[in-house]
Amino acid sequence: MMSLPSALLLAFGQLSDTAILKVLGKSLAITLAIFAVIGALVWWVVAEEITSFAGAMGDDDYTGIFATLITVLIVGFGGWLLFRIIALAVIQFFADEVVRAVERKHYPGDANTPGLPFKTELRHSIRAAARALGVNLLAAPIALLLLFTGIGSALVFWAANAFLLGRELQDMVWLRHQHDDSEVTPINGLNRFALGGVIALLLAVPFANFFAPILGAAAATHLVHNRKPAPHGSKDAPA
Repeated sequence: MMSLPSALLLAFGQLSDTAILKVLGKSLAITLAIFAVIGALVWWVVAEEITSFAGAMGDDDYTGIFATLITVLIVGFGGWLLFRIIALAVIQFFADEVVRAVERKHYPGDANTPGLPFKTELRHSIRAAARALGVNLLAAPIALLLLFTGIGSALVFWAANAFLLGRELQDMVWLRHQHDDSEVTPINGLNRFALGGVIALLLAVPFANFFAPILGAAAATHLVHNRKPAPHGSKDAPA
């Protein structure tokens, strides 16, 4: 049975794979484009509000400067909170490519497993984003109460996202191989939380947050394949 550190090391070692780099490029471009659109919308709203206020005060010489500064602050703080949600939602669309790249190299017998239909992937992506947003909103009041502790708020958000990420990363792989809903998930709760916890930490680190979701999907592929039940009728144990 493969350990989480071993799965992460194998996943990290495959980040230079051409197929993985293509996914990284596409997911990064879309994620940054989404933030660019959000930033432009925030700037427009802020600029409109400042222009109205400055017009009423008879001084609008610094409208653009103030709008830009406020937008940077809003998008910067909002980006820190929302990046993991948006990045995970985006990688959902390309998860199949990451899983297939890992399977082609390490588990060729499963490399031809049919992928999920686009509608199914879209549904799971929307549900994942909604769950992430909902759990983070629920965690926010607790984090505010612990703000005075200095580290309490960060721990609350980390734990919430570790729980979410562990489940979503597992499902990216497991849903492709699951035969029916009654099957027990191959990664237990503790290992899911540990996987999600590592990726949640990386998502908080500049630059590392760009490849963290892909690293998580690749590591989850190793964990699922090394822990999933043997096919029906097979006497062989999982690798």
